[in-house]
Amino acid sequence: MSAMTNDRLVLTNANVIDCVGERPIVGGSVVIERGRIGEVLDGSRSPDLRHADVIDLDGMYLLPGLWDVHIHPDYLAGVSAVDQTIAFGHRLMEALTEAGVVAVRCAGAAHFMDVAWKRAFDAGQYVGPRVFAAGHFLTTTGGHFLTSGHALECDGPYGFVRAIREQIKNGVDHIKLNLTGGIMGPPWDRHWHSFLLDDELEAAFAICRARGFPVMAHATNPAAVKAAVRLGAHSIEHGYMMDAECVDQLRERDSWYVPTLAISHLTPEQASDPWEKRWVEQRNLSVDLCERADKAAAEHREWFQRALAAGVRMALGSDIRPLKEAALLELGLWVKDGATPRQALLAATRDAAGLCGVGAALGTIEPGKLADLIVVAADPLQDITNLRTLRLVFKEGRLVADHRAGARQVD
Repeated sequence: MSAMTNDRLVLTNANVIDCVGERPIVGGSVVIERGRIGEVLDGSRSPDLRHADVIDLDGMYLLPGLWDVHIHPDYLAGVSAVDQTIAFGHRLMEALTEAGVVAVRCAGAAHFMDVAWKRAFDAGQYVGPRVFAAGHFLTTTGGHFLTSGHALECDGPYGFVRAIREQIKNGVDHIKLNLTGGIMGPPWDRHWHSFLLDDELEAAFAICRARGFPVMAHATNPAAVKAAVRLGAHSIEHGYMMDAECVDQLRERDSWYVPTLAISHLTPEQASDPWEKRWVEQRNLSVDLCERADKAAAEHREWFQRALAAGVRMALGSDIRPLKEAALLELGLWVKDGATPRQALLAATRDAAGLCGVGAALGTIEPGKLADLIVVAADPLQDITNLRTLRLVFKEGRLVADHRAGARQVD
C-alpha cells in the first residue's frame, strides 16, 4: 500500500461493527477526515472518493479498537526504574500494533511510568495506546500485592490523604485504592480480608471527592464492595465475592464493575483453548496460587453472571500480562462465562470508553468520533477469538499496523 497523502481516508467494502447497532453494516464504508469519522455509510450509498486515500477492505470486519481498563506493568526484579519504564512502553506499543488495543487504564505502576508514557504518546513522541494513569496503587502496610513493586503502603487517614495528593501532583487520572487482599499474594494476603479501617476509608474517599478524582477500588469481598460503592467508588475491580446487595447497589448507584476473570480462571485446571493453555504454561504460576485461583473461580463466575444479568455497568479489564495477549484472553473468558460475543465486545469498546469518561469521543464508530479502529479478517460476533485475525490498526485515522500478507512495515 502506498503512503497516505490526503487528509481524507475512505475505508470501503467493509462489514462495519459500529458497536451501536445490533448487526454489522454489510458492504459499509467509513469516511475519516483529519482523524475523525466523517460518515458511516451502508452498502446502498457510495462515499465520495475524490481527494482521498482509499482502502478496500474486501469484506473484512471494521470495528472500534479494543480497550483494557485494568492493567499493570511487569515488575522486573533487579531491573532499574529506567529499564522497567522502557520495557513498559514497549509492551504498550505491542498491545496497540499486535492486538489492536487502542487504550488502557492503569491500576497501579511504580515510578509514575504510566504517567510518563501517557505524556509521550499524547505528545506524539511515540505511537502507542491512550493511557489513563493511576500512579502507584495505595494499600496499607502489610496490604495487597506488595511484591509487585507498584504498591505504596499508607497508614492512618492522613497517610492516605498525603499519598493521594502525591499521586495527583504527579499527573494521574484516577486514584487506585486496594481495600482488600487478593488471589495472587502471600499467605496473609487473602481476598476475603479487608485492610483499611473505617476512618482510613472515609478520609481517602473524601479527598478524592474534594479533588474530583475518580476512585478505582480493588474490592474482593461483599463488605468492601458495599463500603466502596457507598462512598462513591467510580469502579469496583474484581468482585470475586459479592452478594445480592452488592449487585443491587452497583446497579442503583451506577458504579462500574470490572471483573478481571483472568485472575481466577487461568490455571492448568481451567485453561481450555490453545491460547489459554499456552499462556498458563508460560506464566508457570506456583501450585499454591493456582489452587487459590481454582477455589475462587466458581464464586467469581457466579457474581459475574449475576451482575451481567442485572444490567450492572461493566467494562473489560484483564489484570494480566503480556498486554498484547491480555484483553484477548479476557474477552474469551467473558464469553466462556456466559456473555454473548457482542456483550464482551461492547465491554471492551463502548463501555470501556464510557468508564474512562471519553465515551463521547471514542469507543464506537459514529460521525464525529476519533477514528481509533481495527480491521479483522473474520466476524468476532460469531466467534470472539476472531479478534485474533487482526489485519489493520488505525489511531486517529493514521494506519499504525498492517498485518495483511505482503504489506510493508508501517512506521
